[in-house]
Amino acid sequence: MTTDLTGRVVVITGGARGIGLTTARQLADAGARVVLGDLDLAQVTEAADSVGGGAVGARLDVTSRDSWADFLAATAEAGPIDVLVNNAGIMPLGRFLDEDDAISRAVFDVNVLGYGLGMKMVVPAMIARGGGQVVNVASAVGRLPLAEGASYSASKAAVIAMSDAVRDELARDGIAVSVILPTAVETALAAGVAHAKGVKHLAPEDVAKAIVGVIRRPRDETWVPRSGGRMVAASSLLPRGVRLGIQRLISADTVLSGADSAARTSYERELRERARQG
Repeated sequence: MTTDLTGRVVVITGGARGIGLTTARQLADAGARVVLGDLDLAQVTEAADSVGGGAVGARLDVTSRDSWADFLAATAEAGPIDVLVNNAGIMPLGRFLDEDDAISRAVFDVNVLGYGLGMKMVVPAMIARGGGQVVNVASAVGRLPLAEGASYSASKAAVIAMSDAVRDELARDGIAVSVILPTAVETALAAGVAHAKGVKHLAPEDVAKAIVGVIRRPRDETWVPRSGGRMVAASSLLPRGVRLGIQRLISADTVLSGADSAARTSYERELRERARQG
């Protein structure tokens, strides 16, 4: 069945820009009431104002239980939460052996433990009301890890596995857990990332449309584009040598390692600063 989104309350982490903000706009257009969380209070408040439709925004550090508690209290006026979209994420690039330990920890704190903490803080109230949904935004590299994105690939693989396990745990409680797996998306997170031959970079609107679609009609796993899922499923059946040969042929093996470092300077600097702050 397709769900009417009118009046449904949807929380989106990482909602001040990119996929999160674009999703918020599409949901608001569909009649949902959107609650945005992000680290920068001024930015997320401005984002909520731009969405309209009663959207609210508040500061949220997804790695902190106290911050989650403050966020939920600050946005309680929106009403009981029907859907949680775990979207906040970071993606440092570079050789794994050269990656600063603080950056490695930050990737898992935000991309994995942040998703888990969001579920722990939001889902119990859904269970008490008899239903709800979690949408976890993962990535194609969670299924097809790429060189120079080891921590990010591993974190997204963890999100997929965690979602599968939690889905089974919550099935009897009426909670749906959905995973979105996009290929490269044109956001700040993917700044400078190279293109594989024949693989078009997605716009945030493409991923947002998939998220809205899965909220309307819950599914366990949704690839964006759909062909990405078929491609990865087919490649998994091939011997490793053949698979790597195909990746080299379409330049998929250098999608991350071939990223334009100059284009990523601002983003990577922001990540290092955030990691130093804790």
